Amino acid sequence: MANKILAVIEQREGKLKRSAFEVITTSKSLAEQFDLETAAVCIGSDIDNLDEIAKYGISNIVHIKNSELTNYSPSAYTELAADYAKEISADILVFSNTAMGRDLAPRVSVKLNAGCFMDCINLKKVDNDIIATRPVYAGKALLEGKIISPIKIITLRPNVFKAELAANPVNPVVEVKDVTSPNLKTKVKEIKKSEGKLDVAEADIIVSGGRGLKAPENYKLVEDLAGVLGAAVGASRAVVDAGWRNHGEQVGQTGKTVSPKLYIACGISGAIQHLAGMSSSRYIVAINKDKDAPIFNIADYGIVGDVFEILPVLTEEIKKIK
Repeated sequence: MANKILAVIEQREGKLKRSAFEVITTSKSLAEQFDLETAAVCIGSDIDNLDEIAKYGISNIVHIKNSELTNYSPSAYTELAADYAKEISADILVFSNTAMGRDLAPRVSVKLNAGCFMDCINLKKVDNDIIATRPVYAGKALLEGKIISPIKIITLRPNVFKAELAANPVNPVVEVKDVTSPNLKTKVKEIKKSEGKLDVAEADIIVSGGRGLKAPENYKLVEDLAGVLGAAVGASRAVVDAGWRNHGEQVGQTGKTVSPKLYIACGISGAIQHLAGMSSSRYIVAINKDKDAPIFNIADYGIVGDVFEILPVLTEEIKKIK
């Protein structure tokens, strides 16, 4: 069995992403179950809140730093993460299954000749092995497996593994490793995002719209409900393909996989491609006038009715409660 677990955590614009704390919590939990050492590594330029990692139970934090590493570089990040894992003889590496994690983890696995189990929604200890679970067949089945290579890489589906403060917080020990010439064959030059809008990949609540809204101007009904709930706005593939919403809001197999606490699907029939991206949500509310829509098969709560009548009333009632 392994000797050390390395949590590879992600920053964006100089701040740790919420998924970073999920990776820290899970790595710490695995370390306790298997009696292993833990460490965390983050690659980037200036990072404001690295000390916060210690609140979640890992004190050994390494910041691999260079001003050119502010944005993700597949070539540089891969080389630096793999080299550091070798340096500390890490046997298990844990990533978040974000857009960056999905790209970086397989690259690092090739460098380390490691097995890689992606998009895990559960991890458990069985006979001194980690048994990982991930959805397959667009979420219709679950696959359990274990990695048999000496070095193992795991990615965690965001918002599934809860970030929890440690019962006994530790003092942070942040080591900065300055890199003089990172391998910048490829680099993200700029990240554009909708100002003031939540990212569906990290939101606790998502309100999504589909073709049942009939026209792009009717999306205001979804935005109004999302506004009173403090939610992110999502969209089905059909809506994005029609040009009503940008691709960054798309939920589904060819969009973003989300696992919020609450997912409200408005006028979405529930094509298998969409269900694959949101079926792991904790609670699903479906609003659709077709009582036989597939979305109702996975919904915890269903409302059969016209979204144009229901959404304004629902929004007003929530405003009264708040």
